[in-house]
Amino acid sequence: MRGWWRDLTDLVLPADCAGCGAPRTALCGRCRTALRRTAPRRVRPLPEPPGLPAVHAAAPYGGAVRELLLAHKERGALALAGVLGAALAGSVRAGLGGGVADGPALRRGQATVLLVPVPSARWAVRARGHDPVRRMALAAAGELRRTGTPARVAAVLRQRRAVADQAGLDARRRLANLAGALEVAAGGARLLVGGPVVLVDDLITTGASLAEAARALREVAVIHRDGATAVYVAATREGREERRIGARPEKGQWVHGAPENTARNAAGETLRAAVIAAPPDSFEKTRN
Repeated sequence: MRGWWRDLTDLVLPADCAGCGAPRTALCGRCRTALRRTAPRRVRPLPEPPGLPAVHAAAPYGGAVRELLLAHKERGALALAGVLGAALAGSVRAGLGGGVADGPALRRGQATVLLVPVPSARWAVRARGHDPVRRMALAAAGELRRTGTPARVAAVLRQRRAVADQAGLDARRRLANLAGALEVAAGGARLLVGGPVVLVDDLITTGASLAEAARALREVAVIHRDGATAVYVAATREGREERRIGARPEKGQWVHGAPENTARNAAGETLRAAVIAAPPDSFEKTRN
């Protein structure tokens, strides 16, 4: 009876670890540890694209972490969504600890953290049979709630035009490929009201996707220092430019080689981003 049950579960669950191939386990202890070996830290791609919010990542991209993300995204290992979501929740907490979580609204337990997944292309969702980032965002929201942080997913971003496959494109071409590609869906703005907003994705490489997602959110939402969110809908292009978070452009400044960077967190914006993995060389050094 035990052997029959094992054979049946092998038809449903992966027989081997998705990270290293260890037999008879969907995820071995060593690969699980790879996702939480170190505390999530701030990451910065080089060059850093204009408009990129502060991003925190849980683990360096490579080895078992890379295999786990690919297994979930491309091979449909949906059982991994829980552990990947827990890692993403850790990155969200790290970003909130930079100031948003200390806001008065969150201290009183009145604000809900809004996780906004970066959308995949429709063709990619159809090909995979699921939306991996949204699935991980839902798992992360559940983990945050379980550990005492009110959270929900606001899947409000949509692609408004087709984009090319990002694979093989350098940083400059990725930015051009994604420029103006995302928007907040009709009726989505009302879902952004009230709490701190955190963009979430599985991976950051050049930062182009997160920067474009942040631009789309900034066109409809003003996110205040204390974690509250106010929403407006700009009627004209000029209005959108005037109402973006942080009114003064930082001309003449360079951030990791990006001129006129418009990520104005220091000026009062509390939009954040969180991912599971990032290239090892993008992690900020810990200062003692």
